[in-house]
Amino acid sequence: MSIRKLVVANGICFVEIPAAGVYLLCGSPADAVKHLLRRGIIQTTERNGVSFENGPNAILLSDVMVQNGHLCNLAEFPILQMLYRQGMLIPNHPNNTGRKPRLIGTPEQLAAQLRYIHRGNYGLISAEEMMKAGVSEAEADELMRVKLKFAFGQIARPEAFVECHPLTIGSTDIGDGVSIERIANNVFEIRHGEDMVEVDLNLGQHQIYPCPYPLSHVAVDRHYFAVVHAGDGDGWDFNRPAMGSVLIHQGRVYLIDAGPNIHYSLDALGIGKKEVAGIFHTHCHDDHFAGLTTLLQCDRPLQYFATPLVRASVTRKFCALLSIPECEFAKYFDICDLAAGEWNDIMGLEVMPTVSPHPVETTVFNFRVLWEGGYRTYAHLADIASFAVIDAMVSPDASAPGLSAARADAVKASYLEPVDLKKIDIGGGMIHGCAEDFSEDGSKRLLLAHTSRDLTQAERRIGSGAPFGTLDVMIPGEQNFLLRDASEFLKSYFPTVPVERLHMLLNNRIVTFNPETIIMSAGAVPGEIYLLLAGKVEILTQDPNSAHFLFSGSLLAESAAIHNRESEDTYRSVGFVQALRLPADLYRSFVERFFSSEELLKVRMVEERLRRTFLFSDAVTNTTLFSLAKSCEITRLHAGKQFVGADGRLHLIGKGRLARGKDEKAPVLGKGEFWGADGLFATVPNGADTSPPAPAPEIPLVALDSCEIYSVPLVLVERIPVVRWKLFEAYRNTHPYAAPRYRGTAR
Repeated sequence: MSIRKLVVANGICFVEIPAAGVYLLCGSPADAVKHLLRRGIIQTTERNGVSFENGPNAILLSDVMVQNGHLCNLAEFPILQMLYRQGMLIPNHPNNTGRKPRLIGTPEQLAAQLRYIHRGNYGLISAEEMMKAGVSEAEADELMRVKLKFAFGQIARPEAFVECHPLTIGSTDIGDGVSIERIANNVFEIRHGEDMVEVDLNLGQHQIYPCPYPLSHVAVDRHYFAVVHAGDGDGWDFNRPAMGSVLIHQGRVYLIDAGPNIHYSLDALGIGKKEVAGIFHTHCHDDHFAGLTTLLQCDRPLQYFATPLVRASVTRKFCALLSIPECEFAKYFDICDLAAGEWNDIMGLEVMPTVSPHPVETTVFNFRVLWEGGYRTYAHLADIASFAVIDAMVSPDASAPGLSAARADAVKASYLEPVDLKKIDIGGGMIHGCAEDFSEDGSKRLLLAHTSRDLTQAERRIGSGAPFGTLDVMIPGEQNFLLRDASEFLKSYFPTVPVERLHMLLNNRIVTFNPETIIMSAGAVPGEIYLLLAGKVEILTQDPNSAHFLFSGSLLAESAAIHNRESEDTYRSVGFVQALRLPADLYRSFVERFFSSEELLKVRMVEERLRRTFLFSDAVTNTTLFSLAKSCEITRLHAGKQFVGADGRLHLIGKGRLARGKDEKAPVLGKGEFWGADGLFATVPNGADTSPPAPAPEIPLVALDSCEIYSVPLVLVERIPVVRWKLFEAYRNTHPYAAPRYRGTAR
């Protein structure tokens, strides 16, 4: 057998064909390289006295870009591993044989990956693009000098160092006697001579890509000003998350960068995605960028804090990867541009972004909060350059690649500004920092990060480490910020109820549940309900194949408590969970007193039905569901009746089946499937086809049995990121080589 297939993880395989010199990574989700390193597939070897890594030299892309909410194709770091850690692009390296890394996939996915890799390498690629982001012509020219210095004098297209092999219909020869054929959607047959293996890159219904490193659960207190260290590794460290921090201010949670598998880190820290108020973004490299789409899975747009230059480069990479227009970025995020070199006030949290030399647009951040005796300060220096590299870039020629001596001095001075706490990138090489540059730094505490190796003795004398979940309290919290959040949630649920009446509910205790605790069991009448304030709760329904998640602001078992009946679901904590305990009889009396009409209970019933659909099952709070339920139209049909849905509405099947036409072979839509949202995405993709898709012909929908259909206005749905993201996945996953199915339905 000349072919060996290793199953690495869900949706990731490694196929070795030594006789052909082909080593194929099949599936390339976030942190795919770390999975290969952890499994020992990538190892360090030596040839001609040169030490380097082995590993894949080709990547088979997924046919679809998103599965179960997560990105499938993130080839930036696997390509970098081939070019630099394997040495395929390094001059005079024994592994530089003229062979290029190979990308294999659909024409659409190949085009998207090339655009995304190009932006990941360079960010903005011209002074004109920088000027469109708001900088002056002189500043743009100076920044381009720096960029060109890192790029060895020219912006190269990815085709110069990547070889593409499009897969269409039939078998495709990728060279060296190896061929690949798609035999089903996302299922491939790989052949060499008489040998063959089959690779299936599809995830199961509830599967997601696993985390390559173990994380322990940590209970994080909500202080007035604190820093939680959520990662000190880099893009190659298979034992730790990449460099990033969680910033807590007045009990509110902010992220600094969103690296791969950020959702696993948040779960381990007991922080629900809904609790994240915003993200401060340093730059667009994947180890700081790849978790962005995970943060979309909430019911409100996330505040996005960055300078216009960084935001512009991130937007271009994000939209290139997804093949969507750049205007889509602002539909998922609440854009909050920061002024570079100035203090920006965000509800008392002040932040100064400072431009830092890097191949892509990058800023370091200084944060400060006023307190007794003056400011408390934290500096986050991700992806900085060492002083030796900065000095070597200095050029007196204003037209040559490099930077001026004055700018070099200003950059080094900004790095060395004394603060209370400073986290430093010491990754080394051409684009990362060096610990020795900070040996005389006057900051009170230095943390060394962004490396996958052990610290040297010299480095350990300079700075400290910070294991995952370590907390640096800058200003302790003397008030209960979770109780403040509970008050805000209750006000949003009951806006007409006097505030003093809400204190009847607020005068209850906040309880903490350990990870993996059953909070409530199905089949029992709840004696209390819980207002979720922090963490993530899994709902296990009666359907053994159905489970979904709730985040802060959600009420657990509210319907069962109101009606004094048995709960149909089991509620289970994922990490540490904190919730306001509300006695069921007290809550029931409260609702009956202030909502004596049947209207509230009717709306709550519609809420419950929407909650049990695929689109609204995860991360949608009761407040959002309430507004949808009030505008929801429910249509009930008997078998044989036609459904005619109004335009501008999203339609979901709550019960029964519908056929598209009366033909016996007509496509059948069942419970949980949906349609009517294609108009949200029917715009021209970036760099793809130049004509919009042709509208589907109007075919009547006929009930096959007793049906219940929910119709909600699209205008309410389009700004709910988690729902929009699910609709986008369904819209894009109609693969041109897959068996036909109705566009826009759930799988």
